[in-house]
Amino acid sequence: MIKRIFDFSVALLALVLLLPVLIIIYGLVVFFMGRPAIFKQPRPGKNGEIFYLRKFRTMTDERDKEGRLLPDEDRLTPLGRFLRRTSIDELPGLWNVLIGDMSLVGPRPLLVEYLPLYSEEQARRHEVKPGITGWAQVNGRNAISWEEKFRLDVWYVDHQSFWLDLKILLMTMKKVLRKEDISQDGHATMPYFTGSNERDQDNT
Repeated sequence: MIKRIFDFSVALLALVLLLPVLIIIYGLVVFFMGRPAIFKQPRPGKNGEIFYLRKFRTMTDERDKEGRLLPDEDRLTPLGRFLRRTSIDELPGLWNVLIGDMSLVGPRPLLVEYLPLYSEEQARRHEVKPGITGWAQVNGRNAISWEEKFRLDVWYVDHQSFWLDLKILLMTMKKVLRKEDISQDGHATMPYFTGSNERDQDNT
């Protein structure tokens, strides 16, 4: 209950205070990339239930001659890079926090198609609400492997507390200001997750 009250209060205050910034960014995205400026994408939340994550758009819809979308790094615009580098693209996610889909702190919500790829242990990351930031984000973010990221997510599930959330929020501010661990070499963020050795071991 304390976590929910804290999430709601901080998200509401942040949305009110940042409204001018949100309006400006919305206009810039429409001008440089077109509509929609905010895209909604299905993501698994607590217990794997699907919700729609909101983020500022950072990529174009450019496609190759066969009609397939170009790789993320080719579609990422200069404005998009800035939004990701400063984490401003995540701000619309505060609405998800406000309505209860997400928490300020928790494992990041990933793609729905990853659900069948997790090992039993990795899937425990869905025992709590996903977050705008999390323990994995302040301990390597996109610069660490998927396996390490999932281990950190599960560690958070087992050790979550109000004080740990405050610590993560403070560490997140530091990471954002320093623009650290935004992506892996050769990728806009992270390479696509295709499963891990841990899952293979579970299935043997």
